[in-house]
Amino acid sequence: MATSKNKTPDFFKEEPFDPVEVATGPGRTGQGSEKSIHPDSGKAVIPKAGFGHPVNKKKAGFYISVDLLERFSRKFYELKLAGVAIENKSALLELALAFALDDLDKGHKSRILQVIAAL
Repeated sequence: MATSKNKTPDFFKEEPFDPVEVATGPGRTGQGSEKSIHPDSGKAVIPKAGFGHPVNKKKAGFYISVDLLERFSRKFYELKLAGVAIENKSALLELALAFALDDLDKGHKSRILQVIAAL
């Protein structure tokens, strides 16, 4: 009798199922793109996807207001028409989110936290 390549999960093990691992297979959870430091400039570098540069990505599941989404799309196309070398909307969003998180790391000097406090 041939052995099956697919292993039956142990339904009685103590730890709960990880839904991402169940859907994508073992070893695919907890991976994300990481920043590295450029050896010459000392600046943070976000690796690009492409030949020889694998970047692990995960689809985000959250909601954005229609107005903000339209503004973001309009700005993306304005940048493209102006000749700015931005690959796609995901790359622009990653850069914007990285800037926002860097700002939040400033603590009480954060502009984002000041706006939140003013609400």
